Amino acid sequence: MPRFALQIEYDGAPFAGWQAQADQPSVQGAVEAALARLDPGFAAGARIAAAGRTDAGVHATGQVAHADLERDWDPFRLSEALNWHLKPAPVAILQAVRVPDDFHARFSAVERRYLFRLVARRAPMTHRRGQVWQVLNPLDIDAMRAGAAHLVGHHDFTTFRSSICQAKSPVKSLDEIRIEAVAIPQGTEYRFHLRARSFLHNQVRSIVGTLERVGAGTWAPERVGQALEARDRAACGPVCPPQGLYLTGVGYPRDPFEGPTGR
Repeated sequence: MPRFALQIEYDGAPFAGWQAQADQPSVQGAVEAALARLDPGFAAGARIAAAGRTDAGVHATGQVAHADLERDWDPFRLSEALNWHLKPAPVAILQAVRVPDDFHARFSAVERRYLFRLVARRAPMTHRRGQVWQVLNPLDIDAMRAGAAHLVGHHDFTTFRSSICQAKSPVKSLDEIRIEAVAIPQGTEYRFHLRARSFLHNQVRSIVGTLERVGAGTWAPERVGQALEARDRAACGPVCPPQGLYLTGVGYPRDPFEGPTGR
């Protein structure tokens, strides 16, 4: 059976998360329903596998999944057909490519990249509503960068993971936290870019929520390092809401989306 990798973009607001659930809408369920219109295997209940399971309300601009189909589709026609059947769900197949049988969207991945968007301004959000976390007052970006520096590297991230996290170990290598500030009308958007091979459940939201406390002046930057060393969930700052979080990309030893896509 030919295997295809799908690069997927979605607005997570109407979904209970990526993972298929029997009684709630999911991104996985939407993609599989579209595949079921095109492929007998999916009509019979076949499943796709994704690089990461995003939570309810979390968005993606670069999610990756793979599917084994009975027909060897032209990749461009496959993406066009899927996008037709995905309407009106806020889910888009950016690319479909044929990949080797040993490619696995999750287990072949060597890097995940996330973006968190936080807006500081007094006026309510209009165009970005549901796509950012809004706070009222400006943040100290230098203090947040100083706090973030304590987290980069190989650490036990017990403090920054959910109590229901199913990962076997809390030890992870966080390769990068980069924070930038972008001026918007009557405010500032702070963009947190995080990169690692893999993340713990709620790790990104826990980190950003903690760094926001640093930017607001409630925490000193060095308290982030102290919280990390505590290895205690109670030492974490508040977990920020999901709507500002985006899975922006997944890295592989060889990027399946480079080169011809079947167009």
